[in-house]
Amino acid sequence: MSTATPFPVWDDARAASLDAPNALLYRSNLLGSDLRITNYGGGNTSAKIWQTDPLTGEQVEVLWVKGSGGDVGSMKLDGFSTLYMDKLRALKGLYRGLAHEDEMVAYLPHCTFNLNSRAASIDTPLHSSLPYAHVDHMHPDAVIAMAAMANSQAITEQVFEGTVGWMPWLRPGYELGQQLAAYNEAHPGLRGIVLGGHGLFSWGDTAKSCYENTVSLIERAQQWLETERTARQVQVFGGAAVSTLADADRDATLARVLPVLRGLSAEGAPKLLHVNTSPEVLAFVNSNDLLPLAALGTSCPDHFLRTKIRPLIVPEAVYQLDGDALKAALNELVAGYRADYAAYYERCKRPTSPALRDPNPVVILLPRIGMVTIAKDKATARIAGEFYVNAINVMREANAVDEYVGLPEQEAFDIEYWLLEEAKLQRMPRPKPMVGKVAVVTGGAGGIGQAIARRILADGGCVVLADIDQEALDSVSAELARAHGRDHVRGVRCDVTDEASVIAAFGRAAIEFGGVDILVSNAGIASAAPIEETTLALWMRNQSILATGYFLVGREAFKQMKAQGTGGAIVMIASKNGMVASNQATAYCAAKAAEIQLSRSFALEGAPLGIRSNVVNPDAVIRGSKIWTGKWSEERAAANKIGENDLEAFYRDRSLLKRSVLPEDIAEATYFFAAEHLSAKSTGNILNVDAGNLAAFTR
Repeated sequence: MSTATPFPVWDDARAASLDAPNALLYRSNLLGSDLRITNYGGGNTSAKIWQTDPLTGEQVEVLWVKGSGGDVGSMKLDGFSTLYMDKLRALKGLYRGLAHEDEMVAYLPHCTFNLNSRAASIDTPLHSSLPYAHVDHMHPDAVIAMAAMANSQAITEQVFEGTVGWMPWLRPGYELGQQLAAYNEAHPGLRGIVLGGHGLFSWGDTAKSCYENTVSLIERAQQWLETERTARQVQVFGGAAVSTLADADRDATLARVLPVLRGLSAEGAPKLLHVNTSPEVLAFVNSNDLLPLAALGTSCPDHFLRTKIRPLIVPEAVYQLDGDALKAALNELVAGYRADYAAYYERCKRPTSPALRDPNPVVILLPRIGMVTIAKDKATARIAGEFYVNAINVMREANAVDEYVGLPEQEAFDIEYWLLEEAKLQRMPRPKPMVGKVAVVTGGAGGIGQAIARRILADGGCVVLADIDQEALDSVSAELARAHGRDHVRGVRCDVTDEASVIAAFGRAAIEFGGVDILVSNAGIASAAPIEETTLALWMRNQSILATGYFLVGREAFKQMKAQGTGGAIVMIASKNGMVASNQATAYCAAKAAEIQLSRSFALEGAPLGIRSNVVNPDAVIRGSKIWTGKWSEERAAANKIGENDLEAFYRDRSLLKRSVLPEDIAEATYFFAAEHLSAKSTGNILNVDAGNLAAFTR
């Protein structure tokens, strides 16, 4: 936790052009831009601003405070709640004491200024109760480390020399706001207050002075911890117990283990995984103190709300296993975690507690490898991992100077199963149908591959684009990541004719997302030649890409789907030519026919496992298709005795419907077979997307 890298500097020139709300936004974004200051979604900021009341025209004091569920680093102006300060102060007359504090949340909408629809967070009373114009509440690792020490109060007084107060742990809410105000009034001249096990409150008269005060306090805490740790020469986490695996061994192990873990944790809904092998994580998972520290759980509420109070640790002896033995051993571990979590729920539940939630682990630690986090989507899994890194930092710093203390179990439960938190979960919109699903699309950088990827991404899925063209792959992956978010898209170079390349591509998919639910086998070429001019090389090239390639990617997808044990969908993009031969295209037609029969074989063996396999047969997809940009266009024009510019019209006019077939049409058909909610009872089927070709009618 070195302070060698300076914190972001306040830009006076930029701030001078901002009005009060935008100065608050600038301060918030600046604070959230550095994870040493606060984690994603953690903490909040506020400013008390005088504005014109839209009803009376009079000047009124308005609290601008980060709204519920926002992130200070990425929020926009509409992320703030706005509330009348006079009404917030009047709430004190309605407060009936700690046992009734949750009812105060229902009064907050009545304090809304200017019909702002952004819901106020539970921390709003903490900001409104303090008399300062600008208030920050941050969760810096350095301060939380001190807040989670056994001697937290004494150390806080020592570090800040009496300029920062200290209060014991209390759940955020109206009562804490009242106690903050009382403590601040009883201790004039403070620069901030440390909340035991929680974080830091700090303030200022202006947006700039508040920011600089907050950063200065965090920097002071960091420097003190660093100095103390160096002076004590304490081994981090009691020293290393094991060494880290070589990268190749680590990746091979993860590719084998993660699909199994993903399947065991699914619990009725797909989940995605995120891997973290950072130095901070490895120092923890490889250490002598791993077991006792992990058992203590996290301290800060923001941490365990996203990570659960404790992780699951997978011993090396387990992940060295393979096949059925690996699955059985992991199943025992995950089942044991679920049982422990259920027992924790039973010990701590209250008469009004919500029902038991998903009891599966969120954080899984693998000595010598790193950390895996599991959640309903990739972003949530990644963010959970970031929060556990914060928890690791806190444990490291606290134990180096004093003794780390986790939050008491009942307090942790009361936060996790807080009725207000449950209400927030119930307000969340229903997820899109592909959330949690992973699709591998071969030929992903081509026109049809891109269209299929976009269709899956539009409904919340994640896509691994596999293509042999690295330049096109990089370009398309970047474009889709910009449109749909970096958590949803990965690109991997893959030569479908090379077994090692295919195995590596699916290994990468497992490491990036945890496995695969959907395979779209779409890599392709096209060729034409009279039979007597069809060379063995041309024949073998078609067979290698269109038959062997489809077999290899299908086999590796099948393996991962089987390991997950949650079914899956294989969609092979074949061709009208697989149903009816075209003149002077023997090698191509034979290979496409092989794909159709291959799909039927996958359907047959996959059915007992819930793995479906179907075929989409396009015809004459000219616009956006890479295979029509090369010699194939010239060859088909020559075979049909027309000009190349007339190809689209020729194929359109020969169809029964007289309509052009576009990449988006193939994407829709593919999506139908890929989507469990649309085609759960379809396997071994063929869907022609050719605008009607009588000769290709399935029979």
